[in-house]
Amino acid sequence: MSSYIDIAVNLIGSALEDKVDDVINGAQQHGVMPLIVIGSHLTESQQAIELCQQYPGKLYCTAGVHPHHASTWQADSYERNKALCQHNQVVAVGECGLDYNRDFSPRADQRKAFAAQLALAVELQLPVLMHQRDAHGDFLAILQEYRAELPNALLHCFTGDTHELHDYLAQDLYLGITGWVCDERRGQALAEAVVHIPDNRILLETDSPYLLPRSMRPKPKSSKNLPQYLPYIAEYVATLRGQDSKLFAQTVATNSRRFFNLKAGE
Repeated sequence: MSSYIDIAVNLIGSALEDKVDDVINGAQQHGVMPLIVIGSHLTESQQAIELCQQYPGKLYCTAGVHPHHASTWQADSYERNKALCQHNQVVAVGECGLDYNRDFSPRADQRKAFAAQLALAVELQLPVLMHQRDAHGDFLAILQEYRAELPNALLHCFTGDTHELHDYLAQDLYLGITGWVCDERRGQALAEAVVHIPDNRILLETDSPYLLPRSMRPKPKSSKNLPQYLPYIAEYVATLRGQDSKLFAQTVATNSRRFFNLKAGE
C-alpha cells in the first residue's frame, strides 16, 4: 500500500501532459499513488477519464468546470458533466468554485456554474473538489445552500488564514494543503492555520506542476512541481503540527481514501 495519495495533479493541459509515464513512475518510486487528476473544464475532464483508463488503479480524476472556465457553462453542461461523472474513474465533481483574483470568467457566471456543480454533487452523492480565491464571502454563502446534502466537500489548495479556516471547519470541509505552506514569503498565514486543522480533515496535494515548495533543499533543477515531492510537503506540515511524520502521513492517506471512497488497497 502506498504511503501517500496526491489529491490534485494537473496532468492534462499542463507541462506534465507529455511526461505522464515519467510522472507516474517517479511518484510510485516515492510511495505516492494513486494520483487524482484534475478536470478543469468538460473537454479536459473527458481527456482525464481517457487517461485514467490507461492507468487503472494509478490514476483517478475529477470532472467539472473551474471558475476560470465558468463562462463555458451552457444549458447542456449539467447533463454533460453528469454523464462524465458516471465513469468509474471519476471520484469527485470539480474542480469548481469561485476565483475573484483573476476573474477570467464574469463573477455571475462563476456563481452560476459553482451552484450547478454543487447541485450535481448532491444529485449524484459524489464528493466535490472546490477552489476559492479572493471570494470567501460569496463562496461560503453558495456552499451553505448545499452543504447539508453533500456527502463530502473539499476546499483544495487552501491558502487562507485561521479566520477563514474556522469558517470552513464549521461547514465540516476537508482542507487540501499544498507546498504554498513552504513559502516563507506568502505562506505564513497558512503555516499558522494548518496547526488548527483537525487530524481527520486534512489532505495533502502538490497541485503539480504548480506550487513547487520553495524550501526544498537541494532545490530541484526544474521549476515544475511533481507528485513525487508530496512526502516533502507531508514532512514539512507534520513538523509544523508537531506530529510524527510517518503517523501523520498514514492519517492523511486514510483521510484521502475516505474522502474519495477509495478502497484500502488503492
